[in-house]
Amino acid sequence: MKAFLKNYRQSPRKVRLVANAIRGKKVPAARALLDALPKRAALPVKKLLLSAVANAKSASAAPFEGDLYVREIRVDEGPTLKRQMPRAFGRSAPIRKRTSHISLILAEREQLKNNELRIKNHEK
Repeated sequence: MKAFLKNYRQSPRKVRLVANAIRGKKVPAARALLDALPKRAALPVKKLLLSAVANAKSASAAPFEGDLYVREIRVDEGPTLKRQMPRAFGRSAPIRKRTSHISLILAEREQLKNNELRIKNHEK
């Protein structure tokens, strides 16, 4: 299942630190990691993860939360707010307030009889 967070007011560079920490992890492990992570972006990413889990549960085949994992998390650059900072001698310097677009995709892992791992995708 997919979930998106648009125009989050923090630099993509800082949000990617949190995204890289949970990429590929199972949902319970990712939630525990986000609870303990001392980063400002950890709370919005955790809310996004819970939203994706709720989207997966509302789908036709509701999977067990422990079977889901973070298949893809991507942090793209959103629109930049441009401001001016007054400087010496009447000049001004640009201030760029960056925003982020975060997209999260969950998938389900299934154990087969011969213990191979097969990835089942819940995209439509």
